[in-house]
Amino acid sequence: MKSPVIHFLKTIASSARDLAPIALVIACFQLFILKQPIPDMDEIVIGSILVVVGLTFFVYGLEMGLFPIGESMAFAFARKGSVFWLLFFAFCLGFGTTVAEPALIAVSKKAARIAAQGGVIETTDLAIKRYAQGLKFTVAFSVGLATVIGVLRIVKGWSIQWIIMGGYILVVLMTIIAPKEIIGIAYDSGGVTTSTITVPLMTALGIGLASSIKGRNPMLDGFGLIALASLTPIIFVMAYGMLY
Repeated sequence: MKSPVIHFLKTIASSARDLAPIALVIACFQLFILKQPIPDMDEIVIGSILVVVGLTFFVYGLEMGLFPIGESMAFAFARKGSVFWLLFFAFCLGFGTTVAEPALIAVSKKAARIAAQGGVIETTDLAIKRYAQGLKFTVAFSVGLATVIGVLRIVKGWSIQWIIMGGYILVVLMTIIAPKEIIGIAYDSGGVTTSTITVPLMTALGIGLASSIKGRNPMLDGFGLIALASLTPIIFVMAYGMLY
């Protein structure tokens, strides 16, 4: 059995190795292209160490907590045999993880402030807060719906290619008629939803569910939830912009 200390140290080394190219690129451009000294070197070093440690704890937590609980709950719902509760759980999981997604919270607040500056909404604090919350909950609802569709796809054995192609055809059509101010935000919303909290639980749910259903292949059927979760926010945010 692998020692937890050795495993933790290997995870730290892996995190440092993953972040090394980023640090190398920034240092090379700063020193050789911009030809300027790196400012506040001591703070940057301390911050980099904190990033490595934080990323290590995050990955360690995923392996210990989020992945196992996502897979075990998928197994439990599959054994229970209730499609309604499985789909309800899927929606709640997609909605809840997205609402708590730090990247989405940051982007929705920034989008609301920019919308106020551009005259799209009123410049009052209440209007900005309502716009940010509306954007956040719109994205969260769309990810919840995407999770339901993804789970149904695994249960029914639907082909993901047709779902994705149909979704992006709708995205292209909506892009033509949507207000230009919302298009960029809509496309970015599809990216920020698939981040630190949503991805691990979605992956665990898909793999666990595909593993527990007879005739489903975890490699073929277990993945794809994240693709749907990044597609539906684009559609719903453009619709939000047209209705708002």
